[in-house]
Amino acid sequence: MSNFQRNWENKKDESIGDKIKTAVKSDEPLKRKLEQAIRLIQIQIAKLDGTASKLKEKDQKYFEKVVSYLQKHDNERANIYATELAEIRKMYKMLTQAKLALEQISTRLSTATELGDVVAVLDPAMKVLTSIRRGVSNVMPAAEDELGEISTLLNNIMVDAGQISSSGISFEPTNDEAESILSQASAVAEARMKQTLPDISGLGLGAEGSKQ
Repeated sequence: MSNFQRNWENKKDESIGDKIKTAVKSDEPLKRKLEQAIRLIQIQIAKLDGTASKLKEKDQKYFEKVVSYLQKHDNERANIYATELAEIRKMYKMLTQAKLALEQISTRLSTATELGDVVAVLDPAMKVLTSIRRGVSNVMPAAEDELGEISTLLNNIMVDAGQISSSGISFEPTNDEAESILSQASAVAEARMKQTLPDISGLGLGAEGSKQ
């Protein structure tokens, strides 16, 4: 039996989910690092949700402006607000997609019961974080650094796990998994936008103003 297996099984009073192996050359258990990463991810989810909620409120105000100016036959101002509204919706969709992707990562890390399960999530998680950082940097500059810290922490967990040479864990990149997470998040974000935000395509605006 490997060192990892013995250490994983030596505390019978702990639940399976709590038995995350202490890395061979690390003073801090992987379990503790993993829990810290999950907490930081959940904090970011809350921040993204808060900013998205503010954008949704702003969306409603701008939509009402568009309708109001169209009722007054002031198409020029209606188009100005419609153009701004389109940008708001791009940011809203991006933040919603980022939040949903982080929720998937958090859930997968939280439900992992073996080191191999954790490692299977780490590589795509770091790739997703890299993609999210690029998207949110213009809307939430502070989030770029905070997501970078999470990515560094996950990388450290990966390095620590890699020191357990007898565990037989594969560290092959899983680009397809990262793409799947982002693709699913994008599809859900698009569906939620259609359900929650009023459609401006039928308001008689020009091409520029109706672009979303």
